[in-house]
Amino acid sequence: MATSIPISLDAMGGDVGPEVVIPGAEIALVRHPDIRFLIYGEEARVRPLLEAYPRVRDASEFHHCDVSVAMDAKPSQALRQGRRRSSMWQAIEAVKGGNAAVAVSAGNTGALMAMSKFCLRTMANIDRPAIAAIWPTSRGESIVLDVGATIGADAQQLIDFAILGGAMARALFGIEKPSVGLLNIGVEEVKGLEDVRTAGRLLRDMSLPNLTYKGFVEGDDIGQGAVDVVVTEGFAGNIALKTAEGTAKQIGGYLREAMGRTLMSKIGYMFAKGAFGVLREKLDPNKVNGGVFLGLNGIVIKSHGGADAEGYAAAIDLAYDMVKNQLTDKISQDLVHYHRGGFGEAAANSKGDK
Repeated sequence: MATSIPISLDAMGGDVGPEVVIPGAEIALVRHPDIRFLIYGEEARVRPLLEAYPRVRDASEFHHCDVSVAMDAKPSQALRQGRRRSSMWQAIEAVKGGNAAVAVSAGNTGALMAMSKFCLRTMANIDRPAIAAIWPTSRGESIVLDVGATIGADAQQLIDFAILGGAMARALFGIEKPSVGLLNIGVEEVKGLEDVRTAGRLLRDMSLPNLTYKGFVEGDDIGQGAVDVVVTEGFAGNIALKTAEGTAKQIGGYLREAMGRTLMSKIGYMFAKGAFGVLREKLDPNKVNGGVFLGLNGIVIKSHGGADAEGYAAAIDLAYDMVKNQLTDKISQDLVHYHRGGFGEAAANSKGDK
């Protein structure tokens, strides 16, 4: 019998909570029957749902938690107030204790990152973790990081993000040597902030064995899929992500309005319904739901708080793929190559020369 993949779920996270988490787990379980869930949440809300979804119930261990982290709670507050009794903390703790291979939560992003850092700690030689998002492009999909874990990044941290993102691309896309670009305001080497220019110069000179550095990329290159991994700091990355999500919704709204405006447009819609269905699939954020916390001693997946059951299932799918394709092992291998090659020392020397 094949070994199961244990995944811990924070059932209370998100705008809806277990009423989305449990149906989402059902969808993911149909796609991946070898998943075993460890579910953490309030018994009065979760138990009835488990009885309504017996497939999930039979593939799960349920653990009652009498504390839930509010979506608007400050990270410091979430860490202080009953943190060890919360469903979020217990889901992460399951990864630390080896009972789960990955944790999934749709809860408060700041609290989830703070708890994950506190509980799992960052990997050796990684200063800051990053949140990596999967980005639909005209060529398929790319990875963009950081999309909001930390504000600002020096050259060394940008290089760390490149290594982390490259390892994720190898795990998720099966690319032996993914291409990496640094997000900048122009492709010329003289443009951009000093830390971005320094990181670019060092990445170009390093010739890392598991990634190919392609230079600077601009905002419009992300959607074109110019590279497999786009690296930036969390402030710019989060703005880019929210802008893309907002633009997708705006285009969808324009299309709905235009298609219902006149009788002829309604008739035209009927003839082009299949094509619009494809476009709707491309613009649906649920299809690429799930941000991966990279650089920690364990994997944590952040689902969008407003995701529906299908969207939450996509986050579980991502968690499953990250474990199945040995993400943490690939990150560790790439970090070993980086430091054995003396590249980390070169980056440190460059930082000291500022």
